[in-house]
Amino acid sequence: MAVLKCKMCGGDIEAAPNQTYGTCDHCGSTMTLPKAADEQITNLYNRANHFRRQNDFDRAVSAYENILNIDASSAEAHWGLVLSKFGIEYVEDPQSRERIPTCHRVQNESILTDTDYLSALENAEDAYTKNLYESEAKRIADIQKSILTISAQEKPYDVFICYKETTDGGSRTKDSSMAQDVYYQLTNEGYKVFFARITLEDKLGQEYEPYIFAALNSAKVMVVIGTKQEHFNATWVKNEWSRYLALSKNDRSRLLIPCYSDMDAYDLPEELSMLQSQDMTKIGFIQDLIRGIKKVLSAAAEKPVSHSQGNVDVSYMTPGVTQLLDRVSLFLEDGDFESAAEYCDRILDLEPRNSQTYFYKLLVQLKLRSPEEIILNAKSLNEYPDYQKAVRFANDSYKAILEDYNRRVEVRIENERIEGIYQQGLLKMQTALTETEYLEVASVFENLGAYKDSGDKADSCRALANEKRLIREREKEEARLKVEERQRLEQEFTDTMNSLRDRIKELETINMKLNIFQRGKKAEIEKELIELYERIRQTRKQYGKDF
Repeated sequence: MAVLKCKMCGGDIEAAPNQTYGTCDHCGSTMTLPKAADEQITNLYNRANHFRRQNDFDRAVSAYENILNIDASSAEAHWGLVLSKFGIEYVEDPQSRERIPTCHRVQNESILTDTDYLSALENAEDAYTKNLYESEAKRIADIQKSILTISAQEKPYDVFICYKETTDGGSRTKDSSMAQDVYYQLTNEGYKVFFARITLEDKLGQEYEPYIFAALNSAKVMVVIGTKQEHFNATWVKNEWSRYLALSKNDRSRLLIPCYSDMDAYDLPEELSMLQSQDMTKIGFIQDLIRGIKKVLSAAAEKPVSHSQGNVDVSYMTPGVTQLLDRVSLFLEDGDFESAAEYCDRILDLEPRNSQTYFYKLLVQLKLRSPEEIILNAKSLNEYPDYQKAVRFANDSYKAILEDYNRRVEVRIENERIEGIYQQGLLKMQTALTETEYLEVASVFENLGAYKDSGDKADSCRALANEKRLIREREKEEARLKVEERQRLEQEFTDTMNSLRDRIKELETINMKLNIFQRGKKAEIEKELIELYERIRQTRKQYGKDF
């Protein structure tokens, strides 16, 4: 029997050779399991899982890819790749003790469309295992949407400073102090700079990933600062610069500048050693750095953007198509959608795979005069065939523009959906009367995550629900005591009346046996009987029975 490590907590799970899912005895999580045919495969999975749980996602990706080189149909290896690519770490909820996924490497593309996720579903051993993949991916997709929603509201950054903040002992690193000096120099130059120590100081207690993601995706320059080789390779430092390198591959206008001190340039990580680095001990370092950054940012600011072409590379276009596209752009500006549609058809007769034309056809269909207006569209652009063709035939730079339009549409729709739920929650909170109703509203706010003050609203609803519960319990206890008191009084009344009636019956029996010569005794009995009947009347009155 193979011993596999829990993907959530690292505890041991004993699994039979053909077992496809199991529950961890340590944390109670139910999860999918790999087919551990032998000890070698088991060790490979445990090694890859170890890297991911240590948040060393790049090494985890490599480890899972090695498994796929051995078995390309391994659903669990594909799923491990998904968790590593999206930087999934499972943390324990202090209240429920449930292991909750957190996302450290969010991406614009949904996890539900990821190729490795689809491969995991395709190669799942059975329906239950497939359902486990689907339910977990849905949880991660919801987290991803929440992060993207928050990040979309962030203003773009010019520069991202990447560095190690604290030593293993918890003290501040020299890297942090040097990075802060660079931060102040760059902000004095008027640049918007992401520096975690300052940028995230008002985000205490919140998830940092939405803000890191927004900064990584918007910054044109990343400055990586380090004084030791291990600082450059520290998990979270590498997580940031490796993600930025990946973004740079699709956007050549981005620049990553390694800056080192108290170490040799040859000790930089291999991925960074290929880049032009800066020695921070050199005289004039900061001036050289600012000059390089200014050059990149100035080039980005001055880059011409044609409204009609939308940054499309027109060098390959058929002669005359550029002019026709300009005409379409003008027709759209004038709201002459019929002529715009006609010219789009003429362009497609010349170039059936012209991406820009399909996007213009979409604008015609939606009766929009400019591309920016599409941001207000009511549904995802992926639902339109013309948009799909525009993306399909676009070059890398134009494809990025089109996908950004759709991302902004989907983010806006998601924002509106969440705001709608938030407003409904506020209305229900105002009209709630019972504990159950307040708990239902609390659940609504909790599902919104970090949106606005949803957390505070959820806490308020739970507090109000608790008040209603206490009132209900107090009223229930008071009602119980009233019933008990009523029953006690009823029993007391019954006992008293029975005692009086028994005495009356006893006296009447004695009285009947007395002869005429026992007048004195008879008089005594009759007097007592009168007193007893009066006590009966008074008792009825006392207990409210005088009717």
